[in-house]
Amino acid sequence: MAKNNDSKVQKITPLADRVLVRPFEESELESKTDSGIIIPDTVKQEKPEQGEVIAVGEGRYQDGELRAPQVKKGDKVIFSKFGYDEVTVEGEEYYLLKEDNILAVIND
Repeated sequence: MAKNNDSKVQKITPLADRVLVRPFEESELESKTDSGIIIPDTVKQEKPEQGEVIAVGEGRYQDGELRAPQVKKGDKVIFSKFGYDEVTVEGEEYYLLKEDNILAVIND
């Protein structure tokens, strides 16, 4: 179940190459992939490593030039499970992570 909490997180603007992600809840994670691979229940016991990009910083400077982020608001992403900081805004949990910790964009 996707939540629309844009008004809550508009107060947070990630700096540099950081990205604010809303982690998917268990109900949003598929237990079977489109190709038929069944994901075991033990995977659900760990924190989700997937989420939706809520806000993106302006990017980072590399060799004197601003490198724009590769992800954008609304992207569904897979990220490193140890590469984020938890942020709570009005009772909702979000993750703040560097763009380098995003491993892939999920294409629907």
